[in-house]
Amino acid sequence: MQHGRGWGDQRIEEIVGNLLRAGVTLAASVVFIGGVIYLIRHGGVVADYRAFREEPADLRSVGGILRDAMGLRGRGVIQLGLLLLIATPVARVAFSIFGFAKERDRMYVAFTTVVLVILLYSLLGPS
Repeated sequence: MQHGRGWGDQRIEEIVGNLLRAGVTLAASVVFIGGVIYLIRHGGVVADYRAFREEPADLRSVGGILRDAMGLRGRGVIQLGLLLLIATPVARVAFSIFGFAKERDRMYVAFTTVVLVILLYSLLGPS
């Protein structure tokens, strides 16, 4: 095991833990801000539960979500926070590949790469 600034197991675990905490905190903050924006603009609207209304088309794609979030539309900001929450474990797996490569652990690099490919396919593949 390496000490100090090396890429030992403990250092990688600390970085991954910090990555997960930061990702979840950022996502929760963005969702909260989006909720506040939404309530300020639409808090007085009475909900109609008799008819189902699907998400608007602009909130069904990453590009549309980014446009709405940049325009400070509440639902777009909330959706952006949810995308960040989904991206957090994906970033963890991607960083794990980097960490295993630094440790020269080829078997775990291969396994983790397969996991990342499956994750990305499930998120971005044909629906």
